[in-house]
Amino acid sequence: MPSLRLRYQTLEIGGHDIHLRTLRDNQQFSDKEGVAEGLGISSATWPIFGIVWASGQVLAHHMIDYEIKGKRILEVGCGIGLSSLLLNQRNADISATDYHPEAGGFLTENVRINGGRTIPFTRTGWGDDADGMGLFDIIIGSDLLYEAEHASLLSEFIDRHAHHYCEVIIVDPGRGNQNRFSKAMDSLGYALNKTRPEHTDYLDAPYKGNILHYQRPQAST
Repeated sequence: MPSLRLRYQTLEIGGHDIHLRTLRDNQQFSDKEGVAEGLGISSATWPIFGIVWASGQVLAHHMIDYEIKGKRILEVGCGIGLSSLLLNQRNADISATDYHPEAGGFLTENVRINGGRTIPFTRTGWGDDADGMGLFDIIIGSDLLYEAEHASLLSEFIDRHAHHYCEVIIVDPGRGNQNRFSKAMDSLGYALNKTRPEHTDYLDAPYKGNILHYQRPQAST
């Protein structure tokens, strides 16, 4: 099996230079031990974690000046972890998770080349409930709703790891499962505020997706 072809690049996000080691393109594949196959990850979907996608860039730019002081943050389905790396440079209390068996290793290497603090990483699926990560004040993610069943799986995973007053920010490019996910979040008590990202000239093409901000109302005192 040929070795992976990699790419090194630097993205400037709000004055932060984020250095990245990614896959060269979405044609890369390496699963010598069959670990990914055992997790149900096909050769076609294997490289998705290791590419910088437009939605990931939108999320990272959204987090440039987001209020993070005193907040415990989780990036779910982090992939290459662009937002986690940006938040790490902002000295946020950031953790990350992904289902892919290679995501943790790439995140560790990207933390190293950025000279950052270790980002706690957990490889877990949305159906797993014994990952020991605890609860978070902000949960973020980008381009996660590939399949119809992801709406219920992701919403339930988020709810298991959310403090009662938790902010949830999902950047979605419009794959078609957004409404199903929002209904699932609504059933769990999260109200939705949907916006379009502004000033996306850092992307190669106009962005047609949305930023979905969910939040449960604070209890009245």
